[in-house]
Amino acid sequence: MHRNLIILAGGASSRMKKQTSFKGLSDEEIEQANKRSKGLIGVGPNGRPLMDYLLYNVKLAGYKKVYIIISEQGELFKKFYGNSDKDNDFHGLDISFAIQYIPAGRAKPFGTADAVFQAVEQYPELNEDYYTVCNSDNLYSSEALFALRATSSQNAFISYDRDTMEFSSERISRFALAKLDETNHLLDIVEKPSQKEVHNYRDIEGKLRVSMNAFKFNGSAIYSYLKNCPVHPERNEKELPTVFLNMLKDYPNEAIGIPFSEHVPDLTAKEDIVAVKEYLNKHYSKLSWD
Repeated sequence: MHRNLIILAGGASSRMKKQTSFKGLSDEEIEQANKRSKGLIGVGPNGRPLMDYLLYNVKLAGYKKVYIIISEQGELFKKFYGNSDKDNDFHGLDISFAIQYIPAGRAKPFGTADAVFQAVEQYPELNEDYYTVCNSDNLYSSEALFALRATSSQNAFISYDRDTMEFSSERISRFALAKLDETNHLLDIVEKPSQKEVHNYRDIEGKLRVSMNAFKFNGSAIYSYLKNCPVHPERNEKELPTVFLNMLKDYPNEAIGIPFSEHVPDLTAKEDIVAVKEYLNKHYSKLSWD
């Protein structure tokens, strides 16, 4: 089983920085939401960030080498997780940082596929191994993260039951749906299907499945698809689902969806801060690293 994990933390956090009429936040929380990367917002006791809890589950799942992709202004990550560019020890995890540089002529990062491509260019050893990729602003369970290590499939993603997500129906309706065959091999990822179309995407268990950007990749097989990822015509970014689907055009049945039914706490907008804090108080009263 592989022990490498890449965490996406170089995004612009545009939705988090938007103004809100929500009244349940302190001035400090609002300031952090406007200035920090989402994974560094202090949602835990003593102001510790969400990233602590993600890394805790990462360690429980058996990962060892963690590569955090940060922006060129991401120095705050080093104050929390190690001053060196490479091989910082954080509770037994070996943490290194990759930088997602913004290309000339752009104001924002070029998307998740670009982030991973820049990371594997900076750490080419990843191209000779398997690795997991996940977001910094989602709290994936240790069980889901371990499932990505344990699967025998060359490539995989966690395929979440949409009905177990504790989000508003309006928010859930924006999630793209994964189309799987009867053996859970990925066939397609469909953005915003109409209500009339939704029933066409139920899996063998009758569930609607969504991705929360938790992937396992075969580094050598996925490299060229990362390098040559086209730009999404509407969002003007290079995205990991596009990489996945382009690879499957050439190599069908090379990726599976691992079914999971659980909530995934998410920090997308300011209103999420209160809900995540409540979740942590309920489920993570103390982190026992040893």
